[in-house]
Amino acid sequence: MKILVVGGGGREHAIIKKIKENKAVETIYALPGNGGISKDAVCVDIKATDLEAVRDFAIKEKIVFAIVAPDDPLVLGMVDELESKGIPCFGPSKSAAIIEGSKAFSKDLMRNFNIPTAKYEVFDDAAKAKAYIDEHHAPIVIKADGLALGKGVIIAETDIEAKDAIDKIMTQKAFGESGNKVVIEEFLEGPEVSVLAFTDGKIIVPMISSMDHKRALDGDKGLNTGGMGVIAPNPYYTPEIAKESMERIFKPTMEAMNSLDRTFKGCLYFGLMITKDGPKVIEYNCRFGDPEAQAVLPLLETDLLEIMMDVRNEKLTSDKVKFSEDSTCCLILASKGYPQTYDKGFPITFNCDTNDIFLAGAKIVNDKLVTSGGRVLGITKRAKSLKEAIDLAYKAADDVSFDNKYYRNDIGHRALEILEEVK
Repeated sequence: MKILVVGGGGREHAIIKKIKENKAVETIYALPGNGGISKDAVCVDIKATDLEAVRDFAIKEKIVFAIVAPDDPLVLGMVDELESKGIPCFGPSKSAAIIEGSKAFSKDLMRNFNIPTAKYEVFDDAAKAKAYIDEHHAPIVIKADGLALGKGVIIAETDIEAKDAIDKIMTQKAFGESGNKVVIEEFLEGPEVSVLAFTDGKIIVPMISSMDHKRALDGDKGLNTGGMGVIAPNPYYTPEIAKESMERIFKPTMEAMNSLDRTFKGCLYFGLMITKDGPKVIEYNCRFGDPEAQAVLPLLETDLLEIMMDVRNEKLTSDKVKFSEDSTCCLILASKGYPQTYDKGFPITFNCDTNDIFLAGAKIVNDKLVTSGGRVLGITKRAKSLKEAIDLAYKAADDVSFDNKYYRNDIGHRALEILEEVK
């Protein structure tokens, strides 16, 4: 069986390693993949956003099943393009992927269907956005409407910072056309929880919860990044919160999309904040989170490829989605300077087993693996206890070498404190 995975980051590497466990899989193609993925799949230098080239490759190679993992090709309609040529896919259609492609759409969806979220307004005029800030004041959250590599959210602690964010997004076009509109939200307080869920539009089956660490620096300081580390499960996500989230958020979202004729089939990501009034949605993503997938998928005990095929064929059942009771810690090793400017091209060497390492910003140059991005790789360790998983991940970080290596030193510390409190 020939499988195609569209994308080339740590998330895709985690997906590829997991679907390799299915014995019916003969060949996995990654488009474009990366230098690290090339050890587990055949990498082909085709951009994930080149719909026609991906389609033509899939037809030529007689791909049996395709997995479209990143947000950009999903929002552009990659699944529609492949399905139109008879190639079954895991991932939402273009009409469903708008749930991530437009924050204005997703916020309106939540308001119209009474799904709990922060109060907000949408603006396409910078002057009106600034006037709104003068009226409501910081702390306040500014979001670019479209896709921005996970960096289009600015939490402003002062009115000046908020107005600077408006200029950055709308006037300076830091995120291109994604900043033509902004969503301005009230600032919510509480712990954050990430929950990925499989859904075929008929049922929705949540995966194990996780806790992302978005800020670049220790103590949750510095700029927002695509994610500097993840632990799973998240201790804030209690059975009571899980039940409330299913009843008030997960099912209503699936049903709302169905009612709009935008049935979502794939992995739906819920970014939640546990407020004093219960869980509220911070954001939706139309795909596996990265690095969340690197922490969650290693705990999946059932066959990922079979689940994905069941989602596509609208045959998903909860009994096919089983997770271990272990814990994981995914530690991201990045290039110093990320998410702003950084040097690259440094050789990467390993003094350890690489089975639980997922490569992202890496390529092969003269038969050597070298750094090529901000987030270079993720190290995921699994253990009976969260503390043990964290300790193992940090120990393994010492066994991976490249110049300019940087990582946070406090991934999972907050979760450990919570676990101590509830003992």
